[in-house]
Amino acid sequence: MAKKYSWPERGTASLIGKPHDRIDGMAKATGVAKYTYDVAPERMLLARVLGCPHAHCKIKSIDLSGAEKVPGVVKAMAMKVEGNEVRWEGDPIAAVAGESEAAVAEGLKAIKVEYEALDIFVKDEDLAAAEAAKRTGKPAKNTQLEKEAPDDADEEKFADEEIARLLKESDVVVEGHYGIDVITHMCLEPHGATCQWDGDKLNAYLSTQNVSGTAGQFATPLGLTAGDVTVICDFIGGGFGSKFQVDNFNVTAAKIAKEVGRPVKLMLDRDIELKTAGCRPSGYINVKIGADKNGVVKVWDSEHWGTFGATLGGVDQGVIPYVFNPKNRRRRAIPIITNASPSRAWRAPNHPQGSAMTQVAYDDIAGKLGLDSYDVFLRNLPTVSNEKQEIYKAEMEIAAKLMDWKAKWHAHGKGPAKGSVVSGLGMAIHTWGGGGQPSNTNITIHPDGAVEATLGSQDLGTGTRTVIALVTAETFGLPLSAVKVNIGSSKYPPSAASGGSVTIASVSESTRRAAQDALRQVNDLVAKKLGVEADTLVAKDGKISVEGDAKKSLSWKDACSLLGMMPLEVKGEFKRRDDQGLSSSQVGGVQMAEVEVDKDTGVVRMRKFVMVQDMGLVINPKTAKSQMYGAAIMGISYALFEQRIMDPTTGVFLNAEIADYKLPRLGDIGEIVVEIYEPDSEYNRGVVGLGEPPVISPGATISNAVCNALGVRVPVLPLTPKRVLDALAKARKV
Repeated sequence: MAKKYSWPERGTASLIGKPHDRIDGMAKATGVAKYTYDVAPERMLLARVLGCPHAHCKIKSIDLSGAEKVPGVVKAMAMKVEGNEVRWEGDPIAAVAGESEAAVAEGLKAIKVEYEALDIFVKDEDLAAAEAAKRTGKPAKNTQLEKEAPDDADEEKFADEEIARLLKESDVVVEGHYGIDVITHMCLEPHGATCQWDGDKLNAYLSTQNVSGTAGQFATPLGLTAGDVTVICDFIGGGFGSKFQVDNFNVTAAKIAKEVGRPVKLMLDRDIELKTAGCRPSGYINVKIGADKNGVVKVWDSEHWGTFGATLGGVDQGVIPYVFNPKNRRRRAIPIITNASPSRAWRAPNHPQGSAMTQVAYDDIAGKLGLDSYDVFLRNLPTVSNEKQEIYKAEMEIAAKLMDWKAKWHAHGKGPAKGSVVSGLGMAIHTWGGGGQPSNTNITIHPDGAVEATLGSQDLGTGTRTVIALVTAETFGLPLSAVKVNIGSSKYPPSAASGGSVTIASVSESTRRAAQDALRQVNDLVAKKLGVEADTLVAKDGKISVEGDAKKSLSWKDACSLLGMMPLEVKGEFKRRDDQGLSSSQVGGVQMAEVEVDKDTGVVRMRKFVMVQDMGLVINPKTAKSQMYGAAIMGISYALFEQRIMDPTTGVFLNAEIADYKLPRLGDIGEIVVEIYEPDSEYNRGVVGLGEPPVISPGATISNAVCNALGVRVPVLPLTPKRVLDALAKARKV
């Protein structure tokens, strides 16, 4: 069947592929945009939750009577019952709603809870301690060898002997320990909702990245149907993977609102936000790899572990080693349970950890052989797992020019020093899917020429509204300002959650399909009016005209007047595996960092960060680059600053406040250079998501740059001054 949908031939588009400001930029900059936190219906009550002060305990009793006697408190509601086991600090125990923040605060203080203390374990980097505490799960193993074991052989013994042989025959062997700590999501707007009932119907103003998928999550625990619930989220102040679901505190807000007959706003306090609203899992690895004299890895053997917190899990072994897939490799993954909040998807789940734990080992091969890291990465490209070898090669060449790599490079630890300050370069590569997910768009063309695009998507700050408007306006030959975009309600046609970098591919697909179908119907009317064939018509510059004969045309408004009294509404639907060439998946990217390290203080300072990224056809380069800048800053943050610090004895999250959870300031970022790689081969693949890929590699890239500067590996991220100094001290003892 012939494809019905397509993008403009390269070089012919009026809007797509050119930089545009966000259509909601002014609203956000001036405060006109209303986030969930800003919603304040009349007679609204404020609510907060009481978080458990213990990392592991059992609830013996809860007494809310004192809270309900506090003046101004309207309702107190338990979220746990006697006998419940609490497995992390900050897990909500009860909620209080009142007329003022002060009344709610006093109400929370008046709640009496008796706890029975239970054993605590939070030392996720210490595998031996986890095993001794019986906090490990069943290991997962995966072995791949060039040589097959004989039919009658013990496969594990054969693998042991084969890997030992390959390591012995290698020109160089690196044995290392690497890791990356847990970080939290730290959304600027915390999790929460304002719930308001209209009879038996619930309106939930929810801070969510899943507008179309959360109405049912409210409905089930409230005994409603999804159709009884409307979820609204016009703007969201950060999600990063942690806001797909309706949490128990959201449902509690709805229950209180129903009982008291008033709207209730319950947004998490910052400390509870950090303790319970999601984090990125940790990962630590012991690895031994063998390579030839050119740095090409011949054998990989590793054991890694980490924690999802209070649920069993760890970094997927599929990202070990990351992107590279040597012909001989063995990996073993061990999950650990700790008394900390369960993880939630954090940008490109598993990939930042896989990159940070394994591409540093490739760089250590370069260091041990005295080779240029660039050459070692280049020579290992034939083993990449995603068939993007040539793309990476081209992106490396561009990145190297932007960094001036060859002029700046020196062997690990051999560069010039300015007093105690040394500098270094590092690089890493990454991959991600980013293909579209199911999405539906309604395009409405009014007889007066007005155009609306309506879908149940959301804008996490990625420029989704602008992309929808661009695709629609391009299709109809209109200016960007001529299109109104309606998103942010569960009553709109359903569209996928914004996770996995799928949004732009999803909404571009459904919107382009709807718009092209709608244009065909308008063209039929215009063709009849002009007495021409419909397939000779093009929409451009506010007119529909015969291609090559501008005299035979109608203005857009005149064309739309042919619709009569009623608007034209057309639905565009995209489902996975319905390939029309509008979107694709799989992207790659290359990043390079230049750092300075003070060997006396251990402070790492960013000098320059270069990122080259492919993403298929680029709808709006300005917002695409904006995402890359943001990803670089987020990556620098987790590479050098962010760290959840737990008390090993009590399991208390020690830095769970915005003043203590260290984030970078503008002066910590250095120069960022971003480059979109979009040759014809990429443009012709259609749209691919971008949001997460650029945030994958900064950890490994910066770690490799620090190692190049010092000649010493600082094994675990973040690279805090203490860890840098500890690594230097350890190196001096060897």
